Amino acid sequence: MAREFTTGITEAVVDSFADTADPRLRELLGSLTRHLHAFVRETRPTTGEWESAMAFLTATGRMCTDTRQEFILLSDVLGVSTLVETLNGHGDPGATEPTVLGPFHVTRSPVRELGATIDLVGTAEPCVVSGRVLSRDGTPLPGAVLDVWQADGEGFYDVQRPDVQPPGNGRGLFTADAEGRFRFRTCVPSPYPIPVDGPVGALLGATGRHPWRPAHIHFIVSAEGHAPVTTHIFVAGGPYLDSDAVFAVKRSLVRDFAETDDPALAREFGVANPFRHARFDLVLEPA
Repeated sequence: MAREFTTGITEAVVDSFADTADPRLRELLGSLTRHLHAFVRETRPTTGEWESAMAFLTATGRMCTDTRQEFILLSDVLGVSTLVETLNGHGDPGATEPTVLGPFHVTRSPVRELGATIDLVGTAEPCVVSGRVLSRDGTPLPGAVLDVWQADGEGFYDVQRPDVQPPGNGRGLFTADAEGRFRFRTCVPSPYPIPVDGPVGALLGATGRHPWRPAHIHFIVSAEGHAPVTTHIFVAGGPYLDSDAVFAVKRSLVRDFAETDDPALAREFGVANPFRHARFDLVLEPA
């Protein structure tokens, strides 16, 4: 006799995963099914709305390329990326807080020497970012690796405007020195809108939300024996710190990019005095 799925479809789908070899995958699929079916029962979407949802997801997939991840952008604007990062943090209050990866990270940034510039176009206000990579107990982490990337002074990443920016502009892979110190030259980042030329932009428009992100620089920092962290440094005093389109701002990550009048330090950094300078120590938790 044919099985009747009209009333028992949720459990039927969950039961269909019973032979899944990976227990975690079985758990995830079962929970996803129950929550998704509950959402459908609560909201009772029409067939037309369901078709629109399928078209939206299809368009999101088609927008993804090697240099742009529209699904990550969708996760960002729904707050899922920040929630995943927060839940996967180890909860050590002394460690640098994580935040979102964003859609414009590339597999590997260009390797650069400490003190080198990542601003290859020089069209915005120059600055220096320096600090240390430390373990939770304050021990320096020599050889820590810092993958850094940011938008240019007009708010665009190199992959967004390859006809204007050379490949690798705004990106650098640095290795901390024997005392865990790092430094690099760049430009003061500016606020920018996330891409709105795809389905995620259409979603923001339909919901009356702005697409702007506060000025920031991305970091992924790793060191032997420690858990890596994906994070940002945000420019203090700028707009959108309280309304980031991707919900990524955390107070502990906001820093002054202060004007510094120090001729000796300017000579050390290889910049004209006075100069804008942000200090940012990164604290990793033992793995």
